[in-house]
Amino acid sequence: MAWSSCLSTKSLLFISAASVLLLLPVGSWAQKLDSLNLEYHNGPVLSGKIDLSILWYGRFARGQKQVLRQFIQSLNTKIGNEPQVSKWWNMVEQYQSATPAEQSDSLSSVGRTLTQQSIQSLAQKATTGLPSSVALIFTDKNVAVQGTPKGRCSQHGFVNSGASKTLYMVVGNPEVNCPECGWPFNKPTSGPHLFQLQPPNGNVGTDAMVIGLAAALAETVSNPYNTGYFLAGVEAVSACPKRFGSGAFPGFAGKIRINPGTGATYNAHGVKRSNFLLPALWNPKTRSCWTLL
Repeated sequence: MAWSSCLSTKSLLFISAASVLLLLPVGSWAQKLDSLNLEYHNGPVLSGKIDLSILWYGRFARGQKQVLRQFIQSLNTKIGNEPQVSKWWNMVEQYQSATPAEQSDSLSSVGRTLTQQSIQSLAQKATTGLPSSVALIFTDKNVAVQGTPKGRCSQHGFVNSGASKTLYMVVGNPEVNCPECGWPFNKPTSGPHLFQLQPPNGNVGTDAMVIGLAAALAETVSNPYNTGYFLAGVEAVSACPKRFGSGAFPGFAGKIRINPGTGATYNAHGVKRSNFLLPALWNPKTRSCWTLL
């Protein structure tokens, strides 16, 4: 697929409508984000290899699992095309290889609404026999997850397991229960909206889950026990909300790349010629938001 490595400047998405910019409080919005400084609270951050214990909760198509697996495989894989998923992961490591094990619960054994109590139960189930791993729970589109921040389809936390603590991440498919969490592939329920982007892998729910997984991974590494990098509930990705490229402002995801053949949008290359759209990260060294493009 030669297009992925020889894109012309026409394959980059820009805003050229100056009249639209004049209608939006871009300057004040950008200044507010740039002035945000996450505080380090002297607690541990994750470093070294991170072992993931994956639990597929509900029913997932083979293609959905493939996209999410390829993203995880891409975190530590160097490929020829730029920018790479591994470059994004290297920025996460500024706070500090992911090896997954998997199991399934296709019958949704604890119900279609996950409470904090049931999440903790599933986290312990996912890590049985793997006490040092991080539980990664994927939920299908018909499962609602309580406690997930508004506008997001992922959360992270930990479970006290005797003298130790089990870390977990929950990443949901937002198609049914939180369609606004699918932005920029879905229209938001409120606020400005200039472009509805085509998902990189052709599936709104799955590609939104990649964004949610990226956010959960970054914030688990940088603030695993709520004693790392955060400020009033804001963490490494939520400090730079709805930013995917440089020049982003409310309603516009920023500069990204477009596959001229399909219209699919992305900002990172992965293994097996896969592409993904990954969120901005707060850079602890420059104390500002960072994007791949």
